Amino acid sequence: MTQVKSGDTVKVHYKGTLADGTTFDSSEGRDPLEFQVGSGQIIPGLDKAIPGMEVGDKKTVEVPADEAYGPLDPAAKQAVPRADIPDDIPLDIGTQLQVQTPQGQTLQVMVAEVTDEQVTLDANHPLAGKDLTFDVELVGIDK
Repeated sequence: MTQVKSGDTVKVHYKGTLADGTTFDSSEGRDPLEFQVGSGQIIPGLDKAIPGMEVGDKKTVEVPADEAYGPLDPAAKQAVPRADIPDDIPLDIGTQLQVQTPQGQTLQVMVAEVTDEQVTLDANHPLAGKDLTFDVELVGIDK
């Protein structure tokens, strides 16, 4: 059987869970995830686990936060005056918003805290600081 090596394009079915068992993503009911091994298209901890697998192989991969979405960055949280946010913008905790940086870049943020005076926006990836577990099944290799 052919084993995966760096540079191969592969297809995997996967289920990603958090330490408490909560599923945060899955390919169930969808096409498998397709990516080139070693290209940086997926998180490093999962990418490193694929070489050596053969079609039909299944494995569970534990990915520490620093090999997934990195640690939480306190500097990625910013409080802005509530008065600076238009009234039609929803400010429920956990709401995802897009903001524009002073340099003109679009940034995804989440509403982290709301008071009468200010709104704290968090630009950390929702999975930053979390160790992840993936159940993967290799379903295809394209050379």
